[in-house]
Amino acid sequence: MNSYLQNYLSILIFIIISVGLAVILIILPFLVAKLKPDKEKLSTYECGFENFGNAKKKFDIRFYLVSILFIIFDLEIAFLFPWAVMLKEIALIGFWSMIAFIITLTIGFIYEWKKGALEWE
Repeated sequence: MNSYLQNYLSILIFIIISVGLAVILIILPFLVAKLKPDKEKLSTYECGFENFGNAKKKFDIRFYLVSILFIIFDLEIAFLFPWAVMLKEIALIGFWSMIAFIITLTIGFIYEWKKGALEWE
């Protein structure tokens, strides 16, 4: 039983420190920050003009499709970098595994292209 606790003691300490730090970082701004809003702080920012329309307006589904496609192909690039660096060590099995991965993604990309997911009106 004692060795069981020793194995997980470091994890328990890590969780306690993480929760304590999170609580401190949540409470600290309320204690330190000065809450004195003035005209400049309450004025419109970023674009320079007053808001128009409702902020809860529904977005076109194409925005979501494009973002999903971006994530998929961004992950493809993230997998290609380590593969290219370790190509000598992973030998032929690693090479052909990545080729199968690239072919699968290319087929998916062609399918999305043919279905019109990349078309923008």
